[in-house]
Order: sequence, then C-alpha cells, then structure tokens
Amino acid sequence: RVGKQGEFIQGMRVTDEETMDVVEMVLGKVNKDIVNLINRHGGKAVGLTGQDGLFIRAEKLMLESTTEPGKMLDIGLVGDIDKIDPAIISFLDSGDFIPVIAPIGVGPDGETLNINADVVAGKLAEVLRAEKLVLLTNTPGVLDKEGNLLSGLTPKNIDDLVADGTLSGGMLPKIASALDAARSGVKSVHIIDGRVEHALL
Repeated sequence: RVGKQGEFIQGMRVTDEETMDVVEMVLGKVNKDIVNLINRHGGKAVGLTGQDGLFIRAEKLMLESTTEPGKMLDIGLVGDIDKIDPAIISFLDSGDFIPVIAPIGVGPDGETLNINADVVAGKLAEVLRAEKLVLLTNTPGVLDKEGNLLSGLTPKNIDDLVADGTLSGGMLPKIASALDAARSGVKSVHIIDGRVEHALL
C-alpha cells in the first residue's frame, strides 16, 4: 500500500507528486539562502541538486512491512542512492567553489526522487574521500536514554544502542551514514548541535 501523505512508515515520510513539488521548491529556496550567506561572507558558493549533470542517480526506495514480512511498501517519490558521479563536484572544487547540494536525485526514468539529506552527505563524503564528515542536528548530539551526550562511539556501541531502542527516528539515518562513511575511509565523523553558534569552528 501507499501510506497517506505525511504519514511516516519506518521513519520515512511518504512523498507523493504534489508534495515532491513542494519539497523541490523549499529545498531550492533553502539552497539559495545558504549560497547567498556563504557568498556574503567571502566564499564562492554554487547551488546544486543531484539533478544537475545527473550527478546523483537514485532508485525508488521500497520499505518492507513490519507487520507483513516480505511485503514491500511503496512510499512514493522517495529514493535511495544508486550512484554519485563526483565529476561536477571535483570541477567546482578545482575553482575553489563551495557546492551547496540539495538532496534530490534522478530515478531510472528521469523522475525526481527525494533522498534523506544525511544519506546524501555520507555517500558524498565516501565518494569524495573526504577527510571529515560533519552532520549538524537540532539536538546536542547522540544522546542516551537519560538525555546525556554520548561521544567516542564505536560500531559495537552503536549496534547496542540501536538494539535497545536508545537510537531511533531521525538519528538512525545520521548514525548509519556516519558508520558507512567511517567504514569507507572517511577519517573522522562528527554529529554536532547545529544550533550552537560557530559549532563548526
């Protein structure tokens, strides 16, 4: 079945065509705002989506039902990364441009697919062999059940925290992207509170 628009299925929001139009408009606006801010502060930013140069190829994401094992659920125009072509990013980097990328990919039939931003960031870090991946969130970071900040986590720690339900919801894609990036050669990965002024510094 296709879930109702706005419904979450296993942490993923169902996205129909009408909503995808809104997603593209909102991400486009946010992208331009970030580009403008970087440029105003002396950087040379360029806004992109995965549609530009078809550099993020995606496939439609289907999720297995938790109530009916084996049954796959259609959650609409939501994608998972099939392949990233880093050529456009490398070209921009060679000119000292800062790419600002909205997480929209292109499906096999040219359809626009919404992709989780943390997944795109992690996969880009892998493909570009980044030195560091920093994921900003609206919490202090990875928290235990009592709300205490956890740091220096290992893959084993993370597996245990997922198994006992400590990590759930929106933190799961961040953690999964962080782990995948670390296992694929990214030297360090940080999940930090983006609400803190100068958090990156």
